[in-house]
Amino acid sequence: MVSRIRLAWWREALEKLDREKPPPEPVLEALAGHVLPAGIGGVELAAMEEGWAGLLSEGPPDGESLAAYAVARGGAMFRHSARLLGLPGHPVEAAGRRWALIDLARRSADRAEARAALEAARRIAVTDSWPAKLRPLGMLSVLTRRDIARSAGTWERQGSPARMLIMLRHRLTGR
Repeated sequence: MVSRIRLAWWREALEKLDREKPPPEPVLEALAGHVLPAGIGGVELAAMEEGWAGLLSEGPPDGESLAAYAVARGGAMFRHSARLLGLPGHPVEAAGRRWALIDLARRSADRAEARAALEAARRIAVTDSWPAKLRPLGMLSVLTRRDIARSAGTWERQGSPARMLIMLRHRLTGR
């Protein structure tokens, strides 16, 4: 219940950004200062809440819930990020969906949920060819590809030297 209340608060707070000054909350202030001026509205950002809400049912999420979560969270985040990075319309949603599922798998305490998210991510085909402007997103995508090759629960530590080198190499070379 607490999670539903928090999601509702965030959805409403994001929607209000289109018509009101943000409350003194650092994330909302940053969005109002950097994202809204780029043409991404609070209502568009609030739509990501739908994906999170679908995960709040009892038991591990089914394939439909995972797909909705991936689209609403990762697909939207990558699409909005591409706009902010200057390449609107670039096909990044699949990589975003895959990233969101792996992020869920890495953070979930529920093994069944983590396995389901990992398997769903494995079914999403993504090419890791990224224009220079989108390499920040590409870095997340190459880490996602690395995580997909592992089993749930055997993840490399976030920020490990190997992960940092993979990101740095991609940022510099695009590979």
